[in-house]
Amino acid sequence: MHYRTMTINDYEAAIALWSESEGVRLRNADSREGIEKYLLRNPGLSFVAEGEREGELVGTIMAGHDGKRGYVQHLSVADSHRRLGIATRLVDLCLEALKHEGILKSHLMILPENEAAQQFWSNQGWAYRSDILLYSFVNGDNANT
Repeated sequence: MHYRTMTINDYEAAIALWSESEGVRLRNADSREGIEKYLLRNPGLSFVAEGEREGELVGTIMAGHDGKRGYVQHLSVADSHRRLGIATRLVDLCLEALKHEGILKSHLMILPENEAAQQFWSNQGWAYRSDILLYSFVNGDNANT
């Protein structure tokens, strides 16, 4: 397995992977322009795993931060490559990169029906938070942002 920093050149393969991944919800912000903007704003914090065949993208993780807290999203591993430690390695790379930026605490959001993700993150030592509520505001007409 080869791990490296994600670039915009990975976009088509990443979208294909995310589209096939149960529990990943794609939004307008996941457009090519949106992902490119995110990667440029958060350089070196998102990673991919490549399989044995050239150009075979089998895993992704994306991260960014606001200067205080990290935000992790789009951890996804192809069904054919699950249970091989790829997700754990991607998380480790991501958290190490955030730590290098001085970010020691990170958050992520999981869809309530995604029980596999809840179990994975719990097993990784992440704590479920019941003491806060998440509110969102859409500054425009498109609720799918």
